[in-house]
Amino acid sequence: MISGKTQLIAHLGFPTESFRAPMIYNPYFEKHGIDVTVVPMGCRAEDYADFLRSVFRLSNIRGALVTMPHKVTTVALLDEVHTTAAVAGSCNAVRLNAEGGLVGDMFDGEGFVRGALRKGQVLEGARVLVVGSGGVGSAIAASMAKAGVATLALYDNHAPTMSGLADRLRQHYPALEVSTGSKDPAGFDVVVNATPLGMKEGDPLPMDVDRIAPSTFVGEVVMKQEITPFLAAAREKGCRFQVGTDMLFEQIPAYLEFFGLRPTTPEELREVARISY
Repeated sequence: MISGKTQLIAHLGFPTESFRAPMIYNPYFEKHGIDVTVVPMGCRAEDYADFLRSVFRLSNIRGALVTMPHKVTTVALLDEVHTTAAVAGSCNAVRLNAEGGLVGDMFDGEGFVRGALRKGQVLEGARVLVVGSGGVGSAIAASMAKAGVATLALYDNHAPTMSGLADRLRQHYPALEVSTGSKDPAGFDVVVNATPLGMKEGDPLPMDVDRIAPSTFVGEVVMKQEITPFLAAAREKGCRFQVGTDMLFEQIPAYLEFFGLRPTTPEELREVARISY
């Protein structure tokens, strides 16, 4: 039930038809009597800068979830940018700070890291390869750096994107060893596919699985199916792995903390979610 006391979390993006977050957050809020609701708001790119400022003039706004195509654009519109968003070069959560300014952070990578840690993977001091330096790859790399990995190797077909991410990582984490230009997974403790490869039937694998050691933890971001061809090949080698949807459910508790709302677990969110397609 929405009342005059209900606080809003705007879900900003375009188009909205693919949004799944309201079907996870809102059942959780309903279960615990939290008078907050996530509302999809379709905003085209050309209107976004004005709309973001306008929506935060509402007296009952709690925050905003930001999705495509606005994650990168949002960073330049903020008054305060948390380190992970600055390194990633994109933002997917916004709220007001104590002075009434817009503050933003990025949680895609946080979701990936939390999932890996909950599966027992040690990240502090680890050697990590992230293939793909786009929005999600940049976020995962930023959160890996925050988690204290020792070595971070980046690869992307678009060299300027890869180099830009490497420069931001070196600026914010000067002790981190950053390398670019190779997607050879040999010798790494963790390897991550942060590319769209696996979305389409017949896609090549994102890296040479034969070069992945059985002891390596393998991560995936593609959510089209639970076990992608890449994960199937890694599983065949005996690797421990993380599926794409784990990142989604793991990052929502971080969002709730950011918005100052009741904490929860990925398990509870999976239980209450009413996702439909």
